[in-house]
Amino acid sequence: MAAILKLSVRPLQPIMALLLGFFAIWAIWVEAPRVLPDHGLWDFGAFVASGRAAASGLDPYGVYPPLTPHVVFPGFESWNPNLNPPVSALLFQAFDLAEPTLSFRVWRWISIGCYAAAVFLLLRRYTSGSQTLLLGIWAAGLAGFWDTLYLGQIYTPLVLFAVIAWLQLERGNSVLAGIMIGLLVSMKPNFLVWPVLLFLAGYRLPSLVAAATGALVALIPLAAFGPQIYFDWLRLVASDGDRAIFLTNASFSGLAARAGIPLLGTIVSGVLLLGLAVWACRERPSIIEISSFGLLAALLASPLGWIQYTLFLLPVLLHYRQNVWAFLPALLLTIPVPFVLTYFGASAVVQLTAGSIYGWALFMLLIGLIIQGRGTQNKRAQSR
Repeated sequence: MAAILKLSVRPLQPIMALLLGFFAIWAIWVEAPRVLPDHGLWDFGAFVASGRAAASGLDPYGVYPPLTPHVVFPGFESWNPNLNPPVSALLFQAFDLAEPTLSFRVWRWISIGCYAAAVFLLLRRYTSGSQTLLLGIWAAGLAGFWDTLYLGQIYTPLVLFAVIAWLQLERGNSVLAGIMIGLLVSMKPNFLVWPVLLFLAGYRLPSLVAAATGALVALIPLAAFGPQIYFDWLRLVASDGDRAIFLTNASFSGLAARAGIPLLGTIVSGVLLLGLAVWACRERPSIIEISSFGLLAALLASPLGWIQYTLFLLPVLLHYRQNVWAFLPALLLTIPVPFVLTYFGASAVVQLTAGSIYGWALFMLLIGLIIQGRGTQNKRAQSR
């Protein structure tokens, strides 16, 4: 099996790209009628409520109906307040400058523009010829992209930061890469895994720049609101474990929660992070290897690794597109979210298998990266 996973699909690349393109066209055909018309504010409403509360001196991490969305599925019910770090309480005030529905429409086009820019940069770097078009269609069909647009989430500008950081690390521009990573971490702290692994692997400058950038951003809400806002945020994050079972949570915690053994998710996540830390210190892998594991571990080891987070794996999937183990996760991540959500209310076995398809896609990608990394280490050992 290891030999199969290590196989290059270079001779089959046109066929693989064609399959991804056609499958993505189907996904777009399914998603567009659901996403593009006005359909309520969803998570964007929570962001408007958070910014409005902060501007009024209220708790930006409170629940404020009807703006804060209330999610109900068979066997699942939850409020979805803003979970982003305190700097979001300042940024989200911009969403309340116009009527919320209009702001949502504007933000949707900003999100599309940021995503298009990120995809363009990656395609220019990694593809050529007809594959550029096909893989561009595949990127446009990813479930995380459409669910981001549907919910009014903030992921695509952050994906653009991550893509710029990845490409600048490749080029040796550590300062710009570190700034982009720091901005990413300041809004999504689970990605702290990335600069920590870079530091442990010996890439100190981008890590230190990222830390400095993140610290500066963190000081802004501290000066504006005082330390209480951090206590409010941490209290909300600590109380949000019940949502781990939601089917679009692709992390180890999500898989373990659906298996009925939530503690296992924490244990496996800890083992993964510890193992990567030891590996980074001992092997000093390449900057792309460590970045690939850093981005993937940020999703798998997070308590909540939503399907939207899989967009951050675009550079990983495109970089390793010539490997057979990258193809199936790339395909599975285009399965539209509504298809997965139909498994709510099904048996625990069905929810853990078909209902957890995004989590299994990330697990496959992890296995592929591990096998790829072992092969690279063996080659290095033989060349010494």
